Amino acid sequence: MIRFFSLLLLLTIHEKACAQTPRPFRVMFYNVENFFDVIDNPETDDDEFTPEGLRHWHYGRYYHKLKQISKVITAAGEWDTPAIVGLCEIENDSILDHLTRRTPLRRQEYKYLSAQTNDPRGTRVALLYQRDRFRYLHHESHSIRFSRKKHKETRHILHVAGQITPSDTLDLFVIHFPSRYGGEKESERDRMDAATTLRHLADSILSHRQTARLIIMGDFNDTPQDKSLKNILTRPKGLTNLFASRNGLQPPGTHKYQGRWSQLDQIIVNEDLLGKDPVFRFQEGSALIFQPRFLFTNDKTWRGQRPFRTYHGYRYEGGFSDHLPILADFTIGPFLPKEHSEN
Repeated sequence: MIRFFSLLLLLTIHEKACAQTPRPFRVMFYNVENFFDVIDNPETDDDEFTPEGLRHWHYGRYYHKLKQISKVITAAGEWDTPAIVGLCEIENDSILDHLTRRTPLRRQEYKYLSAQTNDPRGTRVALLYQRDRFRYLHHESHSIRFSRKKHKETRHILHVAGQITPSDTLDLFVIHFPSRYGGEKESERDRMDAATTLRHLADSILSHRQTARLIIMGDFNDTPQDKSLKNILTRPKGLTNLFASRNGLQPPGTHKYQGRWSQLDQIIVNEDLLGKDPVFRFQEGSALIFQPRFLFTNDKTWRGQRPFRTYHGYRYEGGFSDHLPILADFTIGPFLPKEHSEN
């Protein structure tokens, strides 16, 4: 009997110690570039990505892409896969089901969610999460409020709320803003409208949560210096773009177009996560572009290197994506007040 109570006491002490030990929480975002299944959807413009389409997209290529994306997510975790993975350019939930159940990712027991979409091709944003590290509460899909009649139909914003501890909530937004197709300036208003919609949603979280913990991730189709990000999303107080300053980084962006790299993918957080939050904090210096060698190939047109894509134009390459993934590390506390932590 004494042994039993001694063992019980040791287990209780161990559990308390584990609860007090800071835990890593890695967040990843990845534009996976035109990830379609091979089945024609009569309600969307996906004909290119069918066996009979211009790209001759068949099951062999589809399953190869599943393995390629799984490889990137696994490698991005280093010793452990990311707790949260935001994705965009996914056609439907069947792809997410195959990705999480028919690749090596099945061992990680990811759950998934996706948003609705108004994109003519049917692509949408999605979220993978590990339920033992992020306990799902609810999610919503928000359409963009446009200010002009003629605008780009685009993907909805995905909002997901979940618990990172039994009493602490984390809110996530995954986005894919309207593209620059047709001209950067001509399409700028649509991205500003998307940023305004997103800012209103973020402000609602910041004002209604007693302790707000907010992460926004996605392909903004704009750089940190463009108006949608600089003047709308991050200019008012409260939100910080972790990728706003990328000086000296090689490559200097996540996407390369006509020889020029641009930082189109961002992770944005509320300012309390930069050091004030007692439970959940960003690890300074951890925001980076994930760039293992296997994600690159030689750029024969513009020199140097470029992302190793699934298609380059209409030529099948069998690579990964035209974007590079981004990562940011956080820590789940509790954290001692500064005056105590220094003693």
